Amino acid sequence: METDVMTAAQAVDFSMLALFARATLTVKIVMIILIGMSFWSWAIAIQKIMMYRVAKREADIFDRAFWSGEPLDELFEKLGPHPVGASEKIFSAGMTEWRRSHRQDGALIAGAQARIDRSMNVAIAKESERLNRGMSFLATTGATAPFIGLFGTVWGIKHAFEQIAATQNTNLATVAPGIAEALLATGIGLVAAIPAVMLYNKLNADSEHIVGGYEAFADEFATILSRQLDS
Repeated sequence: METDVMTAAQAVDFSMLALFARATLTVKIVMIILIGMSFWSWAIAIQKIMMYRVAKREADIFDRAFWSGEPLDELFEKLGPHPVGASEKIFSAGMTEWRRSHRQDGALIAGAQARIDRSMNVAIAKESERLNRGMSFLATTGATAPFIGLFGTVWGIKHAFEQIAATQNTNLATVAPGIAEALLATGIGLVAAIPAVMLYNKLNADSEHIVGGYEAFADEFATILSRQLDS
């Protein structure tokens, strides 16, 4: 009898595709949602990695131009009205407000330093928002995917027990497939969640580093303009 049960259990296909095909509709929906979340998380991560590399390269290029000794007015004119890089936009925001703060007679309007700082801070905030757009989905995936998978597992186990009650059979060949199908949902949830958490932490650290560089540049530029104001 035991040999027959083991033979029947071995005859069951336990591949992931077979487990998915045998799962209930609710568990299938849970698995599809988790797989979609995983693919979307990776798409966001790859897009962010490429974006951050471009941002770092543009910042390095602009830093070399800024500290090359070229007059700031000439650099501002060279960038034009539509700068591309984030550092260029921050610089242009500060220079634009600097020029607007001069009256026609050449004198400065009161409060120029504060307005310049605010203009650059607004530009930094916009770039920070652009860099972090979509990151919340990674955090959401990392936090919720295990619980979504657990829901699928609970539902699958419930269905497995219902089958046991209906067939009045508790042998391994009857119980194992249903339990395996249920546990697959939790496994997919972990596969979606663990990379999402790791990617979020890595990308969040990179974003903070890049934004910190923008803030450091804004402080240095503000110091230069402050010297001009004092003189």
